[in-house]
Amino acid sequence: MENLGLAFAGRSVFITGHTGFKGSWLALWLAELGAKVSGFSLPPPTSPSNFEVSRIAERLARHDIGDVRDLPSLSTAMREARPNLAIHMAAQPLVRESYLHPVETFESNVMGTVNFLESVRYLDHPCVALVVTSDKCYDNVDQLWGYRETDRMGGSDPYSASKGAAELVVRAYRDSFFAPDKLSRHGKKVASVRAGNVIGGGDWAADRLLVDLVRGLTAGEPAMLRSPRSTRPWQHVLDALGDYLTLAARMLESDAPWLCDGWNFGPDASSVWTVERIAKAFFEAWQGGQYVAASAPPELHEARGLCLDSTKAREVLGWQPHWTTALAVAKTAAWYQRYYAHGAPMLDACLEDIQAYSAMGA
Repeated sequence: MENLGLAFAGRSVFITGHTGFKGSWLALWLAELGAKVSGFSLPPPTSPSNFEVSRIAERLARHDIGDVRDLPSLSTAMREARPNLAIHMAAQPLVRESYLHPVETFESNVMGTVNFLESVRYLDHPCVALVVTSDKCYDNVDQLWGYRETDRMGGSDPYSASKGAAELVVRAYRDSFFAPDKLSRHGKKVASVRAGNVIGGGDWAADRLLVDLVRGLTAGEPAMLRSPRSTRPWQHVLDALGDYLTLAARMLESDAPWLCDGWNFGPDASSVWTVERIAKAFFEAWQGGQYVAASAPPELHEARGLCLDSTKAREVLGWQPHWTTALAVAKTAAWYQRYYAHGAPMLDACLEDIQAYSAMGA
């Protein structure tokens, strides 16, 4: 891992989606590294939320409530923040929600990306821009090997299709306005990043596996597993965010054109577990709990398997994940147990996890 403190201390960082699960952790981590963090987002999507129970707003230089579909508001907020680094995380992040609200999903995930890149385009100073998409951006044909950056984008559900489309938007803007070999002309370095299924404390979104397990545990009821045999590449939220920050640090320090590209940061093959295995590990870490498998097939299509090939990041950046799936599950269980035992604030719990992760990756 890069020396992130040296890379971000004193920098201005603009984050969309900073009130969400991943965005709140990212905003806190960057603030802890000494960055001047400005956030632009809708209100927290759930109650409770990590943004609120960990009091993230108190650590920010600026906290703006706004919608990435509103280009004038987004552009004004970004221009006033004058970021050295802009990270786009705002999105409609749920597959099942995308079936219920496909128009809003495409508006947020596709036009939100367009608006973010338009805002970057009209900054009057150099800036590094990262667009966070998803491992589901690839056209999932149920292949046994991991998807590489050169594979086709796509998706058979609105969420996956919107993320594939967002990747095409990034490529079009980079080719049209942010050519890496013409950096002296425009001053903008643009890349996109994808991670695996992210877990960690502070997520209360609907239809998340570990969130459903926590709800069952706290209610004293068995959790329902929709697709117990489906596999996913599981990783802790800090592993995903550490990956993004590793790339961002390199881009801030180097004008190398090859950094301005799409990057996979998925966990290694040993982290591809079934839903049922994750549930059992979580209950073991919690020391209790039980589940029942869904008796009927899911009414909406969900891919049974998905994995990223992160060879490029390993070989070119020297990147590697730091927390195993077992440790990620244990850390997540410990965070929620602490919350349900003591309530807010959870800032110290988040900072302890960040410190532990940083020490392991040093």
